[in-house]
Amino acid sequence: MTTVNASIQGLLGLLQLGQRVRAAANAEELGFIAVNETRAVLAYRQAALWLDGDARRVGALSGVPQVDPGAPYVQWLARLFRELVPLPAPRVVDVAALAPLVADEWGSWLPAHALALPLAHPGSGPQGVLLLAREQPWREEELELAGELGAVLGHGLFALRPRERGWRALRARLRTRRLWWKIALGVLLVGLIPVRLSALASAEVTPVDPFVVRAPLDGVIDRLAVAPNQPVAEGALLFDLDATTLRGRYASARKAYETALEEYRQSAQQAVTDDKSKLQMAERLGDLKQKQVDLDYTSDQLARVQVKADRAGVAVFADVNDWTGKAVAVGEKVLVLADPAKVELTGYLPVGDQLALDPGADVTFYPKASPFSAYHAIVDSVAYKAAPTDEGILAYRVKAHFTDDATPPRLGLMGTARLYAGRVPLAYLLLRRPLATLRQWIG
Repeated sequence: MTTVNASIQGLLGLLQLGQRVRAAANAEELGFIAVNETRAVLAYRQAALWLDGDARRVGALSGVPQVDPGAPYVQWLARLFRELVPLPAPRVVDVAALAPLVADEWGSWLPAHALALPLAHPGSGPQGVLLLAREQPWREEELELAGELGAVLGHGLFALRPRERGWRALRARLRTRRLWWKIALGVLLVGLIPVRLSALASAEVTPVDPFVVRAPLDGVIDRLAVAPNQPVAEGALLFDLDATTLRGRYASARKAYETALEEYRQSAQQAVTDDKSKLQMAERLGDLKQKQVDLDYTSDQLARVQVKADRAGVAVFADVNDWTGKAVAVGEKVLVLADPAKVELTGYLPVGDQLALDPGADVTFYPKASPFSAYHAIVDSVAYKAAPTDEGILAYRVKAHFTDDATPPRLGLMGTARLYAGRVPLAYLLLRRPLATLRQWIG
């Protein structure tokens, strides 16, 4: 009568446990239920849960909130479970049949009688093993109840581990040789798809045939009469050089010229009555001509301190303050006069991205200031020798003209240019840079 009551109580406990399993939020919560709340189904003193699958480990222990993988008890249990699996059905553990290393330490960790029940799900294989241990032997009717308990817990573990289930199915498919042949064939076919070989390069909109305005002589820039990007008419004043020193030189040369002229006049008057004064007159004339040359040279330099535009255009330079008060040498570039309607694209292709570009290759320019705009251009020339850019990058200079009929981009616009070469297989496009780097290492 006692056995019948225990069986009925176990069935009722199994129903209640099924409700708790279905309400579990994750595998950790289900593990806690398995080792602590199954006493309502089967009486035991200690319980341990072994999780099967990719992470084979002790997942939960009765009376312990968290499992320490380095604990001696947990390590001994791991050796025990590795001997018990695979486990087709619930069975009482025969301690004498275990390995000596495990059997000798059994009394130190567990009671004498233990029941191992597999947690499995139909069609998906084992999900784990639940070990229940106590001092009393296990009865036959408890083994049948343990089978139902294992099915309930196994179904719960399967439902709460969808990612691992999907990964296990994928891994099983990847083990088939036929799938690998399909993958290899698919990669080969995709790698043979022809695509356009291209590279990115920094670029800017530059003027066509610009007129460079240079310093006409050594001096200091007094002021700039124009602002950056200001339209300038032909003959308009661009900038002044400081003329203080030149004015002093001009005044001194003019004074010397006037003195030499007066001396020449006096010698000329004396030469009318004195033959000896004729020789002095010739000397005074030579000195007068020398002073005249000095005066003309100084006057010409003084006239050149005002630099004017030789043609109409837009003044292209960075900032007025960069030049005001700056000392310049003769021939030094100060600014550029350009026609805003005549622009071209200048790109800087890094040496590491060098392509076999020929005149006529396509270019697409993407301005930084307008991310939704793009301009089409055609390559005119590519430099044969790479040169350092302002950023210190060794690059080839590429010149291209715009082909769009609409308004050309604004002069000085910066952006990125995509340069297109011929068509190549997709595999070559993806492996070009890695192969180039590998070749540098292995030769």
